[in-house]
Amino acid sequence: MPRALGQIDVRKSEAIVEAAFSVLAERGLSAPLEEVARRANVSKQTVYNHYGSKTQLIRTLIERRRDEITAPLAGPAALEDPLAALTAYAWAMIRSTLTEPYGELIRMAVAGADDSPELVDILYDTGFMGVRQKLARYLEALHARGVIRVDDPVQAAEMFAGLAVGGLQIRRMIRRDMGQDTASAPDRAATCARLFLKAYAP
Repeated sequence: MPRALGQIDVRKSEAIVEAAFSVLAERGLSAPLEEVARRANVSKQTVYNHYGSKTQLIRTLIERRRDEITAPLAGPAALEDPLAALTAYAWAMIRSTLTEPYGELIRMAVAGADDSPELVDILYDTGFMGVRQKLARYLEALHARGVIRVDDPVQAAEMFAGLAVGGLQIRRMIRRDMGQDTASAPDRAATCARLFLKAYAP
């Protein structure tokens, strides 16, 4: 069983998370916890004490990714300045696609579809769709304020994601050079937000 919250060693917990990202990026969803423990300089039992199981560890990684990406949509300021919020959100999506280890999640999902369906479900439901659903709720709030008009917030969220990272995910997955994408990323994020708000203007 995982330790109670008060018993968690935060330093070790962070070391495990960082090691897990690296190991999974290199070896995919089938990577053994022994390797995660070795990289984190802890015992395998310590990994279990902190996270309970490999499934829960991966869920924690994906939840962290989701929350980091959607952070710009939280709070009253995001509703007051939707252009800034959506630009920051698009930039977070682009950055996570371009950089390790988050960019590897896409490849892991594809590679593990047959061998690790439960883990792929976590990647998809908690990660990819979790991010989309948070954006959809934000777009609903903008709709209620009359800032935009969206009849289907989930579909609109998908459209936004396509503008932000369409093409980038494929290039990352097949290991193409991302130098030009990285250089143009800030402009891409700003353009994405501006075009989206214009397209969905009331």
